Amino acid sequence: MKAKEFVDGLKRRFPNEPEYIQAVDEVVSSIEDTYNEHPEFERYNLLERLCIPDRIFSFRVSWVDDKGNVRNNMGYRIQHSNAIGPYKGGIRFHSSVNQSILKFLAFEQTFKNSLTTLAMGGAKGGSDFSPRGKSDMEVMRFCQAFITELWRQIGPDTDVPAGDIGVGGREVGFMYGWYKKMAREFTGTFTGKGREFGGSLIRPEATGFGNCYFLLNMLATRGIDIKGKRVAISGSGNVATFTAVKLMELGAKVVSMSDSDGSIVVADGLTEEQLQYILELKNIYRGRIREFAEKYGCEYYPGERPWHHVKCDIAMPSATQNEIDGDDAQALVDQGVIAVSEGANMPSTPDAIKVFLGARILYAPGKAANAGGVAVSGLEMAQNSQKMSWTAEEVDSRLKNIMADIHHQCELFGKEPDGFINYVKGANVAGFMKVARAMMDQGVL
Repeated sequence: MKAKEFVDGLKRRFPNEPEYIQAVDEVVSSIEDTYNEHPEFERYNLLERLCIPDRIFSFRVSWVDDKGNVRNNMGYRIQHSNAIGPYKGGIRFHSSVNQSILKFLAFEQTFKNSLTTLAMGGAKGGSDFSPRGKSDMEVMRFCQAFITELWRQIGPDTDVPAGDIGVGGREVGFMYGWYKKMAREFTGTFTGKGREFGGSLIRPEATGFGNCYFLLNMLATRGIDIKGKRVAISGSGNVATFTAVKLMELGAKVVSMSDSDGSIVVADGLTEEQLQYILELKNIYRGRIREFAEKYGCEYYPGERPWHHVKCDIAMPSATQNEIDGDDAQALVDQGVIAVSEGANMPSTPDAIKVFLGARILYAPGKAANAGGVAVSGLEMAQNSQKMSWTAEEVDSRLKNIMADIHHQCELFGKEPDGFINYVKGANVAGFMKVARAMMDQGVL
């Protein structure tokens, strides 16, 4: 298999899906040598089978707004692979959602879930509906209409959705409630549920906390202490805010956050009071990050990410895909960044990744660093199956162990002769080999 020829073939078949092609290219180029060591993979055309989803559901979602107007959106569910477990992956509600983005996310999810060591396949879903500016009743009606189209395709042993961008506890609750009504069963079909009806402790915090735990493992390979380090974060949603919570608990300084409108930079680091304000602003009042700048008088950069405006030791992009380009990456390297650990899915472009790897800094791709969210989703599934509820301490301990194990796999498959750990290669090869072996054992499906 030649990676370039393979990717060029996919480009011809799917010419209007750049995010999906980008994700495939990044994985295929890094596993090329390993794949070619197994001629049986090529004989079974395994790579093509793995890159193309098992099935794609697309449907119209019609709902009624508060003024009585009928509105229409597109809905999707990409069931990518169930080679190692039931399909598992979030649902995203955002105006940017399209089939290409969801195919890339489902593809990435397959390898991320493989790295967790838990029995979960890969999937992703969503809609170009945006909850921003909608009332609770409008969001509820949309969620119910969305699940009316999807409920037959999901289930605790078939496909288990969760939240993602634009889908938090409110949206998961509405979708799970309607699924329960339609299916007439109370099972662990969604994760990220409310604590009162089967949700797990630590699940809201899991992606952010897990990213911090992975970062600690990376820093340990070079004997670096996180205390006092200046950390730039993008985003101000669930992942970003709980990343900030854990970083400050560990003694680091959080010097930036952002949302789709712009970025704040707090040169001396956020205080506990300021972070609490952001948590309330984004999770209760659904406000904008510029309101923080107005209240506290800090630097605000409308329409921009923080990367060119903040001096930091560590960057943790936690907003969305392709938010760091080659120029952003070079700016971070030039000002001395020592580590980049991704809280979002594929936030760095290929050019940015080349800059990070070329500079030999610690760089963790999202499929490894942000796997804590789906890991605790897997733990939620286990608790639901057993009709049990674990303590926060037990869940957090399991999360730490899972992130340490993911780091070990990346180190095992990504360590180069000079000792440098290529976490991109390590994560891709480790995730791929587990799924590939499962596919080989199960025959051509």
